[in-house]
Amino acid sequence: MALPFVTVDREGRPHAMLLSYLEARAYDSATIGVVMQASSSSARNLAERGAGTLLIIEPEAVVYVKTRTVDGPLDVPGADSLGYFLLGVEEVTEDVAADWEAGARITGTITYAPVPSLDSPWVRATLAALAAPRARA
Repeated sequence: MALPFVTVDREGRPHAMLLSYLEARAYDSATIGVVMQASSSSARNLAERGAGTLLIIEPEAVVYVKTRTVDGPLDVPGADSLGYFLLGVEEVTEDVAADWEAGARITGTITYAPVPSLDSPWVRATLAALAAPRARA
């Protein structure tokens, strides 16, 4: 499964990427950790402008989680190419079908293949980085 994550580029345009469910973790209702390629456009956008929206798209709900960077990118031990961001949740909204949409709904989720092995080094490094929220003191 994948989660769209949208940042804002230098020209003020939306810039989308996909996070796997392995690369994002909600610690509580106010904080989320994400791991992504440290050199990616999305990481640069998040570091420079500090705003991102996570979309949770499921058949029963579409939820928009608007966030601000608390800290990041922080190093991910064991995976030099990855960066960890701690995000603060600013707003959560749910997209509800309007009456005129006559029961229209999402019929499937965003998926990708092959599913990575939980034993792979980048998965172990990602899960370890997301184990607890962290920020520079």
